[in-house]
Parts: sequence; C-alpha cells; structure tokens
Amino acid sequence: MPTELLIVNEPAFRCPKDMVYGPCGGVEFDGTCEVAPHRCVFLDEPTVAWHGVEADERPGHSDPVPPTPVSAGATAMRELMATGPVVVADFPARALDAASIAECAGLLRGSVDAVLAGDAGAARVQFPPAYRASLIRAAGLEVWTGFNCRDRNRVAMEGELAALAHVGVAGVHCVTGDHTFTGQRPDAKPVFDLDSTEAASLARANGHLVSVAEAPATPPVDRRPDRLLEKMRAGAEVCFVNHAGGVRPVAEFIARAQDLGADLKYIPCIPIVVDRESAGLLRTFTTLVLPPGYLDRILDARDPFEEGIAAAVELAQGFLAIEGVAGVNLSGGTGPGREAWFAEALARIGREITAG
Repeated sequence: MPTELLIVNEPAFRCPKDMVYGPCGGVEFDGTCEVAPHRCVFLDEPTVAWHGVEADERPGHSDPVPPTPVSAGATAMRELMATGPVVVADFPARALDAASIAECAGLLRGSVDAVLAGDAGAARVQFPPAYRASLIRAAGLEVWTGFNCRDRNRVAMEGELAALAHVGVAGVHCVTGDHTFTGQRPDAKPVFDLDSTEAASLARANGHLVSVAEAPATPPVDRRPDRLLEKMRAGAEVCFVNHAGGVRPVAEFIARAQDLGADLKYIPCIPIVVDRESAGLLRTFTTLVLPPGYLDRILDARDPFEEGIAAAVELAQGFLAIEGVAGVNLSGGTGPGREAWFAEALARIGREITAG
C-alpha cells in the first residue's frame, strides 16, 4: 500500500468529526483542520457522492415507531417562499433564559418571517432545540431551528426531529457543528455520530423543510458547489450561504451550483454590525469573509448604529437581486446584556428590507 495512504488511514489523520460527506465549513484558509495540526483529509479527495446514511447492520429490535407528521411550519414556509423573499434573523436571546427568549421574540415578531435559533457554535449549554422552539413559537414568532451533530447521537436526533415536527417549526438547519475543542466546553465529548449531509436526509424523512449551509470562501473553494449538490440529493431544499465577501462572490457561487443542478432556494447571510461588540462576535466566525471595507465603513462612521443598519439593508437589496435567492439571513449577535437592544436592531433592519 502506498505510504501516503497509510498516513491518511492513521487515527491521527482521520477527520476529528468522523465526517463521511466532508469537508465541513471549519477548514482554515491554509487548508488545515480547525482542531488538528494536519491538512483537512477531504481536500485532496474527490467530493463524496451521496450514498445514504451509513448504518450499523447488527441485528436489533425496537418498538414500532409511528410516522412523524409533516411539520405544519414547513408547509407554511414553503408557501411563503413561493410568494416572495423571506427575512430570517439570527436569534440573540440569552441561553437558558426563558424571559430573554420571550422578550427577544416579542421584539422581532412582525418584523421578520422567522428566526434562526440554533445550538451555539461555542458549545455552551442551551435549552434543547424543540423546547426552545416551543418557547419562541408561544411568543408568536416562527422558528427555523439550527440542529447540530456535535451534541447528540442519531437516536437523540430522531427524537428531537420528531419533537420539532410536532412543535411545527418552519425549517431545520442541519450543520455538523463546531468541535468542542474550539468552544467553551472542551471537557464535553463531541458525538458526531452523523454529519450535516446525513442529518439533512434524516430531517427530510421526519417531515421537515431542510436547510444546510455552504461556505463559498472556505477550502476547497472550487468544490463547494459539488458538495452542496450532494446535500440537495440527501434532502436539502434551502442553502444558507455563509459570508463570502459580498454580492458578486455569492452570485458566482450560486451560478456555479445551479450549473451543476443544485436547484435549491438560496438565503445569503448578511453580517449585522451595529457596534464594536457585534463586530467582535462576527470576527469569531470561522473563515469569515466580509465585503471589502464593510467593517471600516460602519465602525468609522459618526453613528455606527445607523450606518450598520444602512449597510445591511443595502447588502440585502444586492443579494435579493440575484437569481435563485429566496431571502436573506440577518447574521450576528452582540455582547451579554445587549440581547434585546440587538433584537430591536434586527427588527428595524427586517422592516426596512421588507419595505424596500
């Protein structure tokens, strides 16, 4: 066997997330893994074609499982996207704080079509997705639930997806998830029983409108559209396009993906910067690429808050003019204690985008 194959098959050079359909969005700009000192093991291999969820073939048994109902929220969101673009905002509420969740939901209600409420990339403890979604929906706001593979095995994922369908979430956003070594809980063992592509298939089978993320500026840049196509084949209907440098790079990525047959609905992410705290949070995003001069324009302005809102609305208008774009995601957050203030900023941006 060639030496290089022996090296790749050594445990130290396997994907730390045990991904089948890699690479994830955490590849550094120089091609190294986000948590290991070696080059991402997927960069020099062909894009893995969708061939299903790998399963343990050992015999077993379980009680019959009733079919999961199609999420009512998924049906409503599909109908809404068929009528025009949607605005989805990241949800800034404090973790494990029901009062903060209710407050932020109330501030955003009526200004955006849904909130993207996910598990924290930093691996902090939060309410389980279905419970958090039920709190948000109880406040009158639709939920697009973020769902990672870091924190739960496939049995727990199946239970959570069934609960989310009963709650009636608008969508389920499937990500592999940041490794625990990169966050606030390195003491927590990462699970990674499935990856984002496999989770997309599982979520679709459980009655959900499924979205995935793709990072056009992250290595391997030339194969990101191919990977998205395989996610579509697994069950994804929507792609949230990570920060890639502005309108032109996003348009080019979408066009390349569409040429391959990736006929999804695309929702580009808009970086929301209205103060230095929100700018600092954005800088923690893996392989972040912002439009040239974007941060300087806002932070050097006499009124960064107003300039940040104007910049976000302007970028949204550019994204919405791209063929295939079905909406925008207001992406970002701010420091502790400013969650409600940031929710008000998101609400204003949402209203101005809709009015425009």
